[in-house]
Amino acid sequence: MDKVGLFDKFKGKKNNEDNLEAVEEAQLLSPAVEPQESVAAEPENQTSEAGGKQGFFEKLKSGLTKTRKNITDKIENLIKSSKNLDEMFWEELEEILIQADCGVNVAVDMVEEMRATAKKNKWDDPALVMGLLQEEVVKLLGSDSAPLDIPCDELAVILVVGVNGSGKTTSIAKLAYRFKSEGRRVILSAGDTFRAAAIDQLQIWADRIGVELIKHQEGADPGAVVFDSLNAARARRADVLIIDTAGRLQNKTNLMKEIGKVRKVIEKEIPTAPHEVLLVLDATTGQNAISQARIFEEATGVSGIILTKLDGTAKGGIVLAIAKDLDIPVKLVGIGEGLEDLRGFSPDVFARALFEH
Repeated sequence: MDKVGLFDKFKGKKNNEDNLEAVEEAQLLSPAVEPQESVAAEPENQTSEAGGKQGFFEKLKSGLTKTRKNITDKIENLIKSSKNLDEMFWEELEEILIQADCGVNVAVDMVEEMRATAKKNKWDDPALVMGLLQEEVVKLLGSDSAPLDIPCDELAVILVVGVNGSGKTTSIAKLAYRFKSEGRRVILSAGDTFRAAAIDQLQIWADRIGVELIKHQEGADPGAVVFDSLNAARARRADVLIIDTAGRLQNKTNLMKEIGKVRKVIEKEIPTAPHEVLLVLDATTGQNAISQARIFEEATGVSGIILTKLDGTAKGGIVLAIAKDLDIPVKLVGIGEGLEDLRGFSPDVFARALFEH
């Protein structure tokens, strides 16, 4: 690759990362048009207002189009151009998986498993590899969904964490809408008191959804905001309290200190809480999402992942990397732009949608 081109590529990437926060603010302050997010999986016969007559499975497949082209289409082309399962074939297959951000560990392990199976059965036909790959994906992801842990007999407290620009604010809004649609009383807590306009953004969504927001002034102590939110939620007999948190990773020590303080406030008031710590990851960041997850896991003890923006990337293989490298289940993913488009993640349906044309 040309050295100047490579430098420009990484320079552009850094500029994009620096502007993530500004982009998120611009999008969220105009809530009539939400940032695109996609791909989850629930029972295939479900439809939503946004989906119309389009079945859920078809909508899922549509959301995975870019990822499918980057993985299965390239593998199919490799199969057509290969006469046998030689060393070059396996190396190219491994490279395709790595480029789709499946992760090096996933790519190496999958290829080794497929190679061993092919050797054991004395297969030399490249056409058999696609079936082997699908089996490996299903094996890695498993078949069991991981539902949210929401208690029925006490206030459910959900802590939402993630870097600015990951889709954290819109995910909180969709989660609140989901619970309200189930007949639950929801209160939001503006625990991100450091980022400019963060409180205003959350207020706009709260007003739009029709839920209450507990907030202080910008720059206030997040622990104090959370304390007041917990008391207000209990006094008003709320069912669910969703807490926003700061998302700056520039100073890891400060992040851990602030979120750790918030956790202590919650645990002191409700010993069994928080019931969920949901990390919002942007699929378009690829392997950076894994690094973010490790930092937040260390700081907060993440119990589940909300994966956003899969429909905007060819790097949907990040789902496999998460399953391999992190002991944290993907619990929710968006399947569209509407508030109702936040669904539980189903691994087996995801695997089918990834391979079916």
